[in-house]
Amino acid sequence: MKTRKFLAAAILALGFGLTSFAQKTVMVGGAAMYPNKNIIENAVNSKDHTTLVAAVKAAGLVETLQGKGPFTVFAPTNEAFSKLPAGTVETLLKPENIKSLQTILTYHVVAGRMNSSDIAKAIKAGKGKASLKTVSGGTLTAWMDGKDLYISDESGNKAKVTISDVNQSNGVIHVVDAVLLPKM
Repeated sequence: MKTRKFLAAAILALGFGLTSFAQKTVMVGGAAMYPNKNIIENAVNSKDHTTLVAAVKAAGLVETLQGKGPFTVFAPTNEAFSKLPAGTVETLLKPENIKSLQTILTYHVVAGRMNSSDIAKAIKAGKGKASLKTVSGGTLTAWMDGKDLYISDESGNKAKVTISDVNQSNGVIHVVDAVLLPKM
């Protein structure tokens, strides 16, 4: 009887431990990203993602990314956007370029929740590479270099995942150091 109670208590404790581990709060851009908030509610607080948030607003995608999901988002930082040719961001933010902006932004989104271990399993199953279908209809390629996770776009440009597994109520964010561009 004592053994059974001990095992029940141990299993219960383990269950609570796994839940809190899976739902940990991560710091991004100097702000806590709370797993009980959605992608937009968290992203607006990251000082490293002000360009991305402005682009999402200009593209009319706020409501979508506040939706049920789940979504896996590869979120470029302000520094990533600054690596684009001069004037690119300003041009994309113009109302007449909304379709191009929407395509680029949704190219950073994969339907479903894929944490880094899910991506690693897909890479292993793909013998070193995993193809990820984006919401825009394009393909991203995930691969590893040592312990680092990279995402390549259809033109071969690569982005390193600098912060992984930022859990949201409607998905997961992986912070990347480059903007991924679909073939347009």
